[in-house]
Amino acid sequence: MSSGRKPHGAGRSTFELVDIDRVFQNLSLPLSAVFLDLGCGKGSYTIAAAKAMGPQGTVYGVDAWQEGLEELQKNATSEGLRNITTIHANLNEHIPLEDASVDVCFMAAVLHDLLRESPGEIALAEIARVLRTAGRLFIIEFKKIEEGPGPPLSVRLSPEDTERIITPFGFVKDRVIDVGPFHYLFAASLAKPL
Repeated sequence: MSSGRKPHGAGRSTFELVDIDRVFQNLSLPLSAVFLDLGCGKGSYTIAAAKAMGPQGTVYGVDAWQEGLEELQKNATSEGLRNITTIHANLNEHIPLEDASVDVCFMAAVLHDLLRESPGEIALAEIARVLRTAGRLFIIEFKKIEEGPGPPLSVRLSPEDTERIITPFGFVKDRVIDVGPFHYLFAASLAKPL
């Protein structure tokens, strides 16, 4: 995608709609972890992860929306966060990081959008590639309910849908956590290298 075209869903964030403390309690990020925020947009979660881990952690924010990345970088600089690197990339094409270089991959309301643009195989294979063995994948998605903000019911993913989509890529469900009236957090581990 070119930087002139705003990707589907860009600019909207679930950050204000979820229980952030509950999200980060369940992420339980090690201080020296490498954290990858996929489809980070303006980076509310990226900045929260950088603060949670402190300067020892490495945080990447990846998005196809250049303007969102520029805002993230500006906000990180103004908050004195030097452990954030922004990467302009389309997740349905390639994640420009080394194999087995990431401890935690995180997506907030991104998986359903990836599936709207393509079947999502490239993005999920790329996530499995960049994660270390036993690395963790955390996915926030909208509950499959009629009410509340978010996409139409037809594109929402239940936890069972999410599990079915990610399992072929070597992921095993750890748990599903309720993180607000409209969202759940799906935690999975990379069981085996692909």
